[in-house]
Amino acid sequence: MSWDEGFAVGYEEWSAHMVEDVPFYVELARAADGPVVELAVGNGRVAVPVAQATGQRVIGLDSSPAMLDQARARAAAAGVELDLREADMRDLRLDEPAGLVYCPFRALLHLATWTDRRRTFERVAASLRPGGRFAWNAFAFDHRIAARVDGVHQDEPTPHTIRYSVGDNRIDIVRDDGATSSLWWATRNEWLGLLDAAGLELEALYGGFGGEPVTDDSTEYVFIAKAAQVLHNA
Repeated sequence: MSWDEGFAVGYEEWSAHMVEDVPFYVELARAADGPVVELAVGNGRVAVPVAQATGQRVIGLDSSPAMLDQARARAAAAGVELDLREADMRDLRLDEPAGLVYCPFRALLHLATWTDRRRTFERVAASLRPGGRFAWNAFAFDHRIAARVDGVHQDEPTPHTIRYSVGDNRIDIVRDDGATSSLWWATRNEWLGLLDAAGLELEALYGGFGGEPVTDDSTEYVFIAKAAQVLHNA
């Protein structure tokens, strides 16, 4: 996992603009048959409203102690209980199979290699109940956006510079204070290949959280996959 603990400082400002994903993950959690698990729970931005809406405890994993502290504070302020665990998503282990595992805010892109992602997808598949769902979102690489913002200093949401390393499929977000967050993008076919490798089935692929179709101009992928149902012999 690629995560700079320095990015935890000011994370609230960095993530505040992302709000449209919350209803999407809330609805998936309401439909879940079994425990709900959030990978890369961060400051609890999604997990807290999911817990409020469903009335059940959400298991939240994150490798960052600083982000888990923020999630605990957010949950306490909201009066909800989260089961927060310091763990690497590549080593996901649950005591009970989950009805839903989700990973918001493009956090799977912190996994640097195909091996890291395949291991994560395989652990998710092994942790789901039959028919359980796995949902996540990731940006679709757009060379036009990259050309426009590469190396350009920006002041919002906090002062930073974005740098693209096309040969490595990597984006470095470098804040003025030196904290760096690196993301490795993947194509739609690479994501679908990961599902196939893990034995998961694609249920839906959208170009946004409102169920928009994926087009050549889509800048976001929103995936829902599911674990196969158990087949019973007659």
